[in-house]
Amino acid sequence: MWADDAALDAAARRLDEWESSLAERAERARALSTTMRDLTGTARNADRTVEVTVDSTGLLIDLTLDEGIRQQPATRTARQILEITAAARADLLRQVSATVGETLGDDASAPAIIDSYRSRLLPDQGSNDARR
Repeated sequence: MWADDAALDAAARRLDEWESSLAERAERARALSTTMRDLTGTARNADRTVEVTVDSTGLLIDLTLDEGIRQQPATRTARQILEITAAARADLLRQVSATVGETLGDDASAPAIIDSYRSRLLPDQGSNDARR
């Protein structure tokens, strides 16, 4: 099957390189997963009466309301909570984008991961595909 030993050696080297590349990608994926799991996004309004923190999936995990919030209508407070939650998700998306960029670099899967988070965290903005 092999015409000479050089061709066989070259094929073996290519297989070794391919295996090494797969192992490196798997390690980067594990590292990314671990880092992303611990990310949170936080935002607060300008007068610091509302602060929201979301977990790595965008779910609300902490809400802090300053006592000054009692001086405004409940409907305004509710609207602020929703707006600040969206801002916290945007903060999380910025962190996700930075983390993916640092961990994966120019890997072709990086934009897909970021778009997946974008579509879940900021559904009104959609993915890159939706904007084309």
